[in-house]
Amino acid sequence: MTHRLDGAEAAVGALLGAGVTRGTPVAVAAGGAGSGIAAGGRCWAVTAPPAEVVRRVGSALSPRWVWWSARRTARPLVAAGVTVPACWDVAAVHRLLHGGSSDAPAQVWAVARGLDPQRVPRSGQLDLLRDTDAEEGDAGDPVRPDGYLRPDWADEPLRTPEQAAAWAALALELQGEQAEALASATDPRRPPAQPPLAVLTAWSESAAELLALELAATGLPVDVAAAAALIAGHAGPRPVDEAAALASRQARDAVVRDLLPDGEQVDLRNPAQVRAMLARLGFDVPDTRSWRLEPFRGAHPALDALLTWRRSERIATTYGYGWLDRHVGPDGRLRGEWRGCDGAAGRMTASAGLHNLPADLRSAVVAEPGHVFVRADLGQVEPRVLAAVSGDEGLARATAGADLYSPVAEQLRCDRPSAKVAVLAAMYGQTSGTAGEALRGLDRAYPSAMAYLRSAEERGRAGKDVRTYGGRRVPMWGVGAAVEPAVAAARGRFARNAVVQGAAAELFKMWAATVRAGLTGLTGARGAGGAGQRAIVLCLHDELLLHVPEVSAEDTATLLHDALDRTAARWAAGSGVRFVADVSVLPRWSDAK
Repeated sequence: MTHRLDGAEAAVGALLGAGVTRGTPVAVAAGGAGSGIAAGGRCWAVTAPPAEVVRRVGSALSPRWVWWSARRTARPLVAAGVTVPACWDVAAVHRLLHGGSSDAPAQVWAVARGLDPQRVPRSGQLDLLRDTDAEEGDAGDPVRPDGYLRPDWADEPLRTPEQAAAWAALALELQGEQAEALASATDPRRPPAQPPLAVLTAWSESAAELLALELAATGLPVDVAAAAALIAGHAGPRPVDEAAALASRQARDAVVRDLLPDGEQVDLRNPAQVRAMLARLGFDVPDTRSWRLEPFRGAHPALDALLTWRRSERIATTYGYGWLDRHVGPDGRLRGEWRGCDGAAGRMTASAGLHNLPADLRSAVVAEPGHVFVRADLGQVEPRVLAAVSGDEGLARATAGADLYSPVAEQLRCDRPSAKVAVLAAMYGQTSGTAGEALRGLDRAYPSAMAYLRSAEERGRAGKDVRTYGGRRVPMWGVGAAVEPAVAAARGRFARNAVVQGAAAELFKMWAATVRAGLTGLTGARGAGGAGQRAIVLCLHDELLLHVPEVSAEDTATLLHDALDRTAARWAAGSGVRFVADVSVLPRWSDAK
């Protein structure tokens, strides 16, 4: 039964009466001009917008807010500058438990209820084979008699606070089931007093989805004039029309073509023609990837010019004036859409080129007046993660210092570069090459780590899913049918790397969430990263970039180190593995070493 409450203050009283205290799950949804909340098996329709309810209830009770997905519910909260310290994102936890990227409410509900997700009804769907009797029932109930969610609930905005209350109650129901499933995953190496790692992962994955919205709202500070000048250096002046754009393109091409014999005409954007041209110059290469050609730099002027052309062409076409106009706002902030994880091993992703910004353009990422960047980069994170997830005591001992590869080299009786190549090759599935002898030595020196990797590879080859240390399911492809040996080998390499890279992504997001919480404590507020505020402005694989007032740079650097120590104590509890971060204070991003 849904009860109606008049305003956010009444919501505080109702939740107090329901026994809500710090950390208690409380679900929230938006409906019409009001909200729906649910806790302890009860739900209420509130005549106040979610931002008001979450702000008032949060300051009074500090619950863990539950929603179907941050993208659906939390976006207006972020826009209103509401701080949400703790949340549970049902969609994010669904992806953790079941893998993949499908997380629409109807799909999440169907999987949780053991229904066929392929038969989820959709708005406007006409299916002559569907049993129409199953669609009858109370239209005010979000769940149909056949167990599926009604499309008008799952796909459309909720119209009333009463609808929002029922929707919040369903989210809370799923949250309880997800939490129970995650709590059953135990690791005997972890201290019994700590929550299961899978639950901690669910918390940080949920926080990452909220952080993704905050990153999109905050943006990355950019000196627009400097960026335009850098683009001009590669692409020429801003073209006034299509004819000028074509002339600029032809001028870039001519720098390469003029160095070819007899003015040879080659389409530089056609890999087959470029490869044939290189063969005529004496370079027989299997493909024309830049990393393949780099070792030949200096061997022929045309090859040097081609590599330079590619860098300029990428900036002209992908990061040119159009990119600048589309993604950098009047406030000088570069913005794109962020996601808390990809559909594979779980790394954060971003649009607008935020994850692939060319090094040439990083010098245009400049802190605003009175501010600096504080950058932190996890050092040698993947081999340290391997030590933790595999329980290899020898490899864990190698993490004691700032440089992991030197003690590994000593153990393998080789030089440091060979040791580094061997460790990375082992994680990426390479079994031979220049560091082949060192690779074989890894089996003797670190048997548990190598056995962990081999086990993942064998599962991948066989088409069996793997799970990361934090509990993320990573599905394999081509299951249920005979596959070529090359496909099985590719699956094995993918699985071998996914259990390390996926775990590293989970560690990174737990660290980012801990830093985010620490920033709230230091500033007393979060928001769009304006003047006087500290804010995370970039999450790049293993790197965090924060934009902070210059006077607080030292405190922020300390926070980054302390947050990593706290994260490692939770994430790698009992492993003896040490994680390190290189932290620096910079006026511009390109100053990072």
